[in-house]
Amino acid sequence: MEEKVIMNEKAVARALTRLAHEIIERNEGVDKVVIVGIKTRGIYLANRLADRIASIESRQVPVGELDITAYRDDLPTKTGDPKIVGTKIALPIKGKTVIVVDDVLYTGRTIRAAMDALMDLGRPDRIQLAVLVDRGHRELPIRPDYVGKNVPTSKEERIFVRLSEVDDSDQVVIINKNE
Repeated sequence: MEEKVIMNEKAVARALTRLAHEIIERNEGVDKVVIVGIKTRGIYLANRLADRIASIESRQVPVGELDITAYRDDLPTKTGDPKIVGTKIALPIKGKTVIVVDDVLYTGRTIRAAMDALMDLGRPDRIQLAVLVDRGHRELPIRPDYVGKNVPTSKEERIFVRLSEVDDSDQVVIINKNE
């Protein structure tokens, strides 16, 4: 399978800087903002966004981690209440603007699961969505508020986000599954 790099390290960095500026502008600062990354790569992107916002605004934005495994609708039938395991959000989200961060937006099902998990933690004033890549093919009516790059794809293609925290480098690649 041949892979094509569609965002290199500089493009990823530029996209995150632009997203940070857009978040600050749309929310008129970051006084009521909490950033929550979806495990795994969304957490690293959330931390990078928070660092960029801190360098622009000279103040830290709280960052949390969200594990949505128990909320997914593509897992076998579950019994009992979902357990929020691996979720780390240090402060209450009630009355806050929660910005959910993920690497790739595809069908929207991951984001729906993330919203369900957040609502179990409290009722934020608003939930916004920031993604590094929006590849289309939505199955649910979910639209990102902040997008690093729109990449129209076919269903035979896959997008992989590689981040230096867990992978060999920072880049986004597209692979055709049929090749």
